[in-house]
Amino acid sequence: MTSRVSFSARNKARIYCATFERNINRKCPSKHVLEVGSMRNWNRVCCWLLVWMRLTCGWEDLNLPEGHISFYLGNNPEVKQKCQEEADCPYKEQLNEDQCWGYEEFCDPQNRLNSTSCPRPSLGWTKDKASQLDMFWKSVDFGYIQERRQELKIICSPKTQEDSLLECVRHTRFCHGKNLYLDFTKPGMFAGQERFKENMFDENLRFSQDTFNKGVMGGHCDLDLGSLRAEGEHKSALQSWYAELEHFSSLPFHPIQDGHCDVIIDKPVYFMKLDAGVNMYHHFCDFVNLYATNHLNNSFSTDVYIVMWDTSTMGYTDLFSETWKAFTDYPIIRLHEYDKKRVCIRDAVFSLLPRMRFGMYYNQPVVPGCHGSSFFEAFNQHLAHRLGLIQHGPLENKIRITLLSRKTKYRNILNEDELVKAMKTVGEFEVKVVTYNRDMPFKEQIQSSYNSDIFIGIHGAGLTHLLFQPDWAVIIELYNCEDHSCYYDLARSRGIHYMTWEKQSKVVQEDEGHHPTLGAHAKFTNYEFDEGEFMRLILKAADHVRSHPKFIQGRQSRFHGSKTKQSEQTQGVRIEL
Repeated sequence: MTSRVSFSARNKARIYCATFERNINRKCPSKHVLEVGSMRNWNRVCCWLLVWMRLTCGWEDLNLPEGHISFYLGNNPEVKQKCQEEADCPYKEQLNEDQCWGYEEFCDPQNRLNSTSCPRPSLGWTKDKASQLDMFWKSVDFGYIQERRQELKIICSPKTQEDSLLECVRHTRFCHGKNLYLDFTKPGMFAGQERFKENMFDENLRFSQDTFNKGVMGGHCDLDLGSLRAEGEHKSALQSWYAELEHFSSLPFHPIQDGHCDVIIDKPVYFMKLDAGVNMYHHFCDFVNLYATNHLNNSFSTDVYIVMWDTSTMGYTDLFSETWKAFTDYPIIRLHEYDKKRVCIRDAVFSLLPRMRFGMYYNQPVVPGCHGSSFFEAFNQHLAHRLGLIQHGPLENKIRITLLSRKTKYRNILNEDELVKAMKTVGEFEVKVVTYNRDMPFKEQIQSSYNSDIFIGIHGAGLTHLLFQPDWAVIIELYNCEDHSCYYDLARSRGIHYMTWEKQSKVVQEDEGHHPTLGAHAKFTNYEFDEGEFMRLILKAADHVRSHPKFIQGRQSRFHGSKTKQSEQTQGVRIEL
């Protein structure tokens, strides 16, 4: 018996595939590779079955914070139309909301998401308030995404649907490709300990005598070599993809159709070059830029593969691997898993990188006088939603204080017990001391930080937890160890209030510090803090929390019956009542 699908259903499926071509799993097998000789006809059947199932029950696949739905619908008109037409669409209320992130071509600046405030002067960075706001928008907020979208240009052009495509932003900091071919059969490609080899795809260094394939990375498309060569200025391992793409080749064959693949990857693939997985501050350079890449790619699907671009076979320790669940349903793939194989990828994304010049998060120029990036607020909401964090506050008569105890060789609080005892004398304070290490699962760590109205710690990567604090929170970098801007700028980006020690005469440094090569150094010693001055800062921080509009609103909603549903939706916060 021949199965048939109605014309309207086929039409609907085509629209759905066109809209979500980077989101859906276009093939059925669960493995991330399809070996040559797989049941291609069965794959086509699986595609149509999968699309049909998602047409009837796929709304939950959006998996976005409720407050983000209207932005997504506005940026995807076909999906919005589908929601209008289908009675079971759960997002009817959001259809009439005219909202946008700000980077969309149609977005009216009056309707874009905006959490920024610039109450103080820019200290000479800009000439007026308007340019100060604009600089913050373009360097720390969704204006950064807008500028990258405007830079996007085609490097290798397709002529037919079966052809390949490569398009990149300036300096190849982000690229997107279709039907790409990567040949990893060259001997020794993954030998040694160099994580980011620059000559992997240089055809002049190939040992193969196969003259038919003139490149080891490329596609069947018209290559604009001049445009590609013009983007090499930022060539560096964690700043651009130029080292990987500079030898991209225009191939004389269709890699997939002509049978040149040992492996075909049908799900979208996100290539990433990762920063240090043992340090939260540096690893979140990866996650923040992956979220920015989701926006650039207009896809928030987790039905994707993330491939760690590492040209060695060395181990990679990841202390924060729980975070990947916000971005993919599958284990992270190491590039060397494709050693000795010719790999074809239907949909490839080369993600924004963790240490770009004037990039997002790291090397980010944060104009003085401003705070509150809508992008970083959305990042907080997105991860909280995807990782299932629950906000238990605000509490009715308590302010929740978390003190991060380092338990390391340096940057310890020598009189920590006394300071904790002093805070506990204030009945309003609910005080918790935590040590974030391998003994405490990362999900538990961020759940704790997510429910910290005030978070206290000495300078160190643990302060990156401020990214998870609620909007009304205060981060206290008890002592910045002469690194004045790192967490101050991150707090300004996140939009929460930052405080640090103010009176140098009331802190005692244990000794001059013992950096292994630089000698005396403020980060390599321990500190004792004046109890009275410490409590002055804590009470000041509590005043800020109590007076914050979102804290007041949250309390009213939880305990006094005031309905603020729209505000909670906008914040995208899961609140347990």
